[in-house]
Amino acid sequence: MARRQTSDSSETQLRPFGADAVAHAAVLIAQGWPVAVPTETVYGLAADARDADAVARIYAAKGRPDFNPLIVHVPDLAAAERLGRFGAVERALAARFWPGPLTLVVPRAKGCPVASIATAGLDSIAIRVPAHRAMQALLAATDAPLAAPSANASGKVSPTKAAHVLASLGGRVALVIDDGACPAGVESTIARVANGAVEILRPGPVTADMLAEAAGLPVRGVQGADVVAPGMLASHYAPGKPVRLGAADFAADEYGIGFGALAGDYSLSEAGDLTQAAARLFDALHAGAASPKPRIAVAAIPAEGLGRAINDRLARAAV
Repeated sequence: MARRQTSDSSETQLRPFGADAVAHAAVLIAQGWPVAVPTETVYGLAADARDADAVARIYAAKGRPDFNPLIVHVPDLAAAERLGRFGAVERALAARFWPGPLTLVVPRAKGCPVASIATAGLDSIAIRVPAHRAMQALLAATDAPLAAPSANASGKVSPTKAAHVLASLGGRVALVIDDGACPAGVESTIARVANGAVEILRPGPVTADMLAEAAGLPVRGVQGADVVAPGMLASHYAPGKPVRLGAADFAADEYGIGFGALAGDYSLSEAGDLTQAAARLFDALHAGAASPKPRIAVAAIPAEGLGRAINDRLARAAV
């Protein structure tokens, strides 16, 4: 078992995914402590969403603004409907995309046990059914809805590997379950049904075209809205250096993140594959942040399909 020792003598345990690691994580969560666990999107920092003190420890570990709500993870639609009110369209979207990288924002159900701190005091709740084996195993072991934002310091680059979690939160969380790199590599799409349409609150792996086909409704993005879901802050995913987007070449003092024919210090995808680029995006930003070069430049990414989600994250990183 690997450990990261910090200056205040606290330790973060790193354990490979397996029954023992999940059982240990379940004990910690029952005691009110958040643990880091992979999902198919990014690593999440999970705690019992019903326990206000435990959720407060998520905010404390991340340094997260308390007006930014958290996604609550559950094992299936039946569990989701105990927390939120689902109409016919939401059920159709859940049937098509759950388990998977779609978060639905719905009104809180009457008697919803989720602590109000997890929803930032809103009368809505963001819910997702994850597909990843580690998060599903933890949901089964805890028998609890798990609030789980990305396992990184607030506003910093999201983690897609256990090493990213340790670099950002080492010494601030008790346990990281390591199950390799996250396959999707960007956070879930967040959507709600409102005003006769599906509104995308945060782009992600489930695209507008996919939502439109499943819902049978028009789909639109929401700009300048109040913060009603995670990831809506204008400045987010910051690597701590200036970031130049849409680069056609790279300067000598820039850490170049390439795409397609434009090579760099790190290539998101030499083949120009947007799925591969999404999976590598945050790892590339972590590498750029750790580089001795003072600036980061990123090649142009097509603004289509999954490219919209990639460009959304890059735009927030560059603010």
